[in-house]
Amino acid sequence: MPHPVSPPTMPTMIAKGDGPVPTQQEVSAILDAIFTAPSSDASIASAYTLCDLLLNSVGFRGLAQYGILTEIKKAAADKKSGLKRESAQNLLGALFERLPPQQKISEVLLLLQDEGMVACALDALADKGAVVRDAAQYGLDELFKNLSSEALVVGLLPVLSAYLGKRSGKWQGTVGGLKMLQKMADQAKMEIGTSKEVANNKDILRESMGTKLAGLIPVVEAGMHDLKSEVEKQAVATMNSMTALLSNDDVAPRIPLLIKTMQKPSTETLQKAIHALSQTTFVAIVTSPVLALLTPLLERSLNTPTTAQEVLRQTVVVVENLTKLVHDPVEARTFLPRLKPGVKAVQDRASLPEVREMAARALAVIHKAMGEDDGILADGAIARTSADDVAKVLEAEIKKAGGLGGDLDVYKLAKPYICSMVVEDVNHRQTPRISAVVTPYLQHIMKESSGAEAVGNGVQKFYVDEDHRKFGQPVKEDDGEIEIVNTDFSLAYGGMLLLSHTNLRLLKGHRYGLCGRNGAGKSTLMRAIANGKLEGFPSQDVLRTCFV
Repeated sequence: MPHPVSPPTMPTMIAKGDGPVPTQQEVSAILDAIFTAPSSDASIASAYTLCDLLLNSVGFRGLAQYGILTEIKKAAADKKSGLKRESAQNLLGALFERLPPQQKISEVLLLLQDEGMVACALDALADKGAVVRDAAQYGLDELFKNLSSEALVVGLLPVLSAYLGKRSGKWQGTVGGLKMLQKMADQAKMEIGTSKEVANNKDILRESMGTKLAGLIPVVEAGMHDLKSEVEKQAVATMNSMTALLSNDDVAPRIPLLIKTMQKPSTETLQKAIHALSQTTFVAIVTSPVLALLTPLLERSLNTPTTAQEVLRQTVVVVENLTKLVHDPVEARTFLPRLKPGVKAVQDRASLPEVREMAARALAVIHKAMGEDDGILADGAIARTSADDVAKVLEAEIKKAGGLGGDLDVYKLAKPYICSMVVEDVNHRQTPRISAVVTPYLQHIMKESSGAEAVGNGVQKFYVDEDHRKFGQPVKEDDGEIEIVNTDFSLAYGGMLLLSHTNLRLLKGHRYGLCGRNGAGKSTLMRAIANGKLEGFPSQDVLRTCFV
């Protein structure tokens, strides 16, 4: 039977439970009640009872202390008892639902400790009993709902990639994993009419997932070649959702053809894709999501011995045109080394002088994009913050705030998780989100009750200051100036959202310039202002506007 739709509301945050610590016998008795319950409802009720008992006493520590996760895995693998398998998923679903909202540190244990619990739920999607499958799906949905955008990328994404990469489970579990990837990509899409908070969550999820596409595309592409039609169909759907993360108007029209080339790889489909790309006028900045999609295709064309000279010519043209628009040396160095050997081989061995000349030109552009000079990496390339960098800041702030109160094993597991979430916020310049991915995870393991908040604020301040040092601070206008407009607006062109909850502030007597890549919406914004269509902008009878 399905879980109750509206479980009782729990407090938003508790530092530690005030109830007595239960004995092993008490917990074992509730586990027995869950696994031997006469009905699904009784099993679910006992599962919630156990969650409440933990939250009111030892909290997340009970998961390992009483062997609860071990017992779930044992019951989930019981081939003789469908009742036990269902009850295992009922309890796991209750834990996924109840613990992370109250004690964020528990999500780290549920995702990571002893290979985590997601695989246990995914495997249960292949169970012969519908009630077991439903209970497992409920748990996965609840876990997904409770994870922040950063936690989805840092916590769930690697777990799903590992599960799908092993390809050792049953096909239903593979489909379930692919569906979760698709759900994540769909949740990242820009939408008209969302709140600013929702838009910010989508932004960080979209940008973070985009940088992970290089690792995700091969995993999903493997599913597109699966002999099981259900897996193939879902993998294609997932790939379509993931390619929507590209946000590149030049490549967007070619995506169906590129996906078809992945699905049915052959000399003919590869030639068609390369020809279509060679006919594309690239004008938008090329970032890692686009490189992640196109690099394997270009690499295959360059390194296949039977590739025709004309196709090689088209390939090096595409490489050159794409590379000219890669503005970040770090992104260039991630992908272009895979293309360099193939382009160099064309330069050295192509039979047509024209093709060799084009390859030499493409090679020079690759060197420039990667910030190289005679093979030596140039100074001044855009630096990225790493998890190790964040760890030093985090450790210093924890020490300053009084240190940990214990739970060192849990902290050892949580530290890289927290640091990786901060990395996503820092590198995507979402620094106001940092305290929210630090404070809740330390809430229950700091020595001082106010320590977690102090650490979160300290780490955030460090990286806000760092961002100002790298990119400059917002200009502070002089007092007394007349403000013409100060509005948050969203801008759409057709069905495409160009700007979401963007601030526009103009002061009298100043001149402003509007900069952006092709297709970003500069002219559309000007036209919207001129036509009185921009929300919050003064009307013509208040402010005279001329559009030339």
